[in-house]
This record gives sequence, C-alpha cells and structure tokens, in this order.
Amino acid sequence: MKEQALKVLRMEIDALDEKIQALIATRAELAAEVAKVKKETNTQSVFYRPEREAQVLSRVIERNKSLLKDKDVGHIFREIMSACLALEQPLKIAFLGPEGTFTQEAALKHFGHAVSTLDCGNIDEIFHQVETDNAHYGVVPIENSSNGVIGATLDLLYTHDLHICGEVEIAISHQLMMQDQAQEIKIIYAHQQALDQCRRWLANHHPKAECRAVASNALAARMVKDEPNAAAIASEAALGLYSLQRVAKNIEDRAGNVTRFVAIGKDSVPAGGMDKTSLLVVTKHESGALFDLLEPFKKHGINMLQLARHPIPGVKWEYLFFIDIEGHQSDVNVQSALKEVGKHVSKLNILGSYPVAIL
Repeated sequence: MKEQALKVLRMEIDALDEKIQALIATRAELAAEVAKVKKETNTQSVFYRPEREAQVLSRVIERNKSLLKDKDVGHIFREIMSACLALEQPLKIAFLGPEGTFTQEAALKHFGHAVSTLDCGNIDEIFHQVETDNAHYGVVPIENSSNGVIGATLDLLYTHDLHICGEVEIAISHQLMMQDQAQEIKIIYAHQQALDQCRRWLANHHPKAECRAVASNALAARMVKDEPNAAAIASEAALGLYSLQRVAKNIEDRAGNVTRFVAIGKDSVPAGGMDKTSLLVVTKHESGALFDLLEPFKKHGINMLQLARHPIPGVKWEYLFFIDIEGHQSDVNVQSALKEVGKHVSKLNILGSYPVAIL
C-alpha cells in the first residue's frame, strides 16, 4: 500500500518537473527575445540590470508561501536568471583567486553559476581586469563584521573610477586543513585577516606553529596540498577542492563572522526601490568638520548605515571616511544632502548607488 502511494507521489513529481522545465524553457526564450530587442535598438545596451534582478528576487520572496525557505526559493530563481542572462550576454566576473576563496563564493552567490569567472592574484588585479574590459564586473571584499573595512579595497576605490553596482554577504567559517592530519603542524598558512580572526584559537591549540600570511586562504590550501607538516586556514569549499583532511572546524574566535563583498563595474545602476549609496569623503582640517559632514544627512532624514575612517594612501595623517547611506543618489533628499556635504568637504566621491542585498 505504501509502495503504491509512493509511486503515485513520484509520478506527480515527475509530471510537475516536466511542467517546470517547460516554463523555464519559455522564460529562456523570452530572455533571448529581450536580448534581440536590445541589440536592435541600442548596440550599447546594458544586459545585466542589478536593480531589475533585485526587484524580481524581492517579489519572489514576497509571494513565497511554500514549505521552502525564502532564501532557498531566492537562490533557485537567482540561478534561473543567471542562466537566462547568459543567453543575452555571458558575463565574465573577476574574483580574488585561486578557486575556493570566499570571494569566489560571493561572486557565484551574487551573479549565479552561469557566469564565467576569472581568478586574480590580488584585489588590484581585479580592478585592472574590469578597467581593461577583460571582465565585465569584479567582486571584492569591503567589510568584515569582526575586522572592519578592508583597507586595500578602499584604497583602490579611492584611486580608480569604477562604480559599486551590488553587494553580497557571506558567512565566514574557517577550517584548519592539511594533506595528512596525522602529521605535526609546524607552519600555518592563511590570509592575514583569517589569521587575525583565529588568533586566540591558534594560540591555544598550536602555540608553537609559525603563522605565515599569504594572498588568500584558497592559495594557502593549494600550497599545503604538497607540503608536509603544513596546514592552511581555508573554506569548506577549499577542503574538498584540494582534497585535504580537516584538522579542526569553525576555528574563528567569534561566531557569526560575516564579510560583505561588493560588485564593481563601469556602469551606474538606476534606482530600484531598496537602494544603498556608498561614499568616500575627505574632510577639511577645521573645527566642526565631522559635524558639517554628518549634519546634512540628519537634516534630510537619511539613515546612515556605515561610517568608517581610513588613512589616505600615501598622505601622512590624512584620512577619508567611508560612508553608506540609505537611498539612491537620484533621490531628491539624497541629492540635497550630498550637495550640502560637498560644500563642506575637500573631496566627495560617490562610489555608486545599488540594490540592498536580497539573499
């Protein structure tokens, strides 16, 4: 009786799968038609529309009344949109490599798995690949919940003319791994930020091991694959990718560690409804400079989401402020506030307005 019931249920699932597949195929055909119309009307059309994708995902989550979690339904539609966008224009995304980094995870979470990826040795190279059109977009870390803003990224945003066009958050959990966990650990490789985030755990469990910083955690994992008595701090993905053995899991000192990444590109993003604007500001050397910077946002009812100070590259004792505010730079109140801010500061860089992360 139970076997017959299971058979009927599986037949219903198979029939639904066939209908779902047919509907996805129809969506793909419409996406191809969209691409055709864009090419016929404007050869410079922007195929990737972050604000449009954010609107679609928001509606998907709003109407979800199923047993599935909102984020799971959102991820399904993210991949459908990614595959359909590839029919319009295959995107190449630059990320901090090699394979298995959190930056790659962020790139695939934001753009979906239908894109092609270009691994770069450092953040500077990501900017270069986007500027020279070798990649349509790049994904870079900008802020960590434990360590604060990423200085290298802010330096490059300050000196390069690229826009932030999206954001994505990744939960960070660090795994200690090596080629043979029976070996004594004499050296531990990891990105400096990962070493900082695991400092207490490392001091308690491997006080005699030498900690050595490298360009990325994934590079550390790749290095120890062929090096005895060496361990790496890296992601779960790197553990399987480089066929390593786990020594310890979740070794970060603080639980709930999250890194925020941003997508960078050449195009500005139109307003989409739930937006955020990022700024870099250099204040004047005068009394009340910080108050003059902040007061216009309060005056025009704008919520400030982030305020961080960072040294200006190559200028001693000079600082810039990295600021996130709610709203789009095209909003009337945001325009008014930024106009007033501009009168009181030495430099104001609008890094971009973009949709707030949905997933």
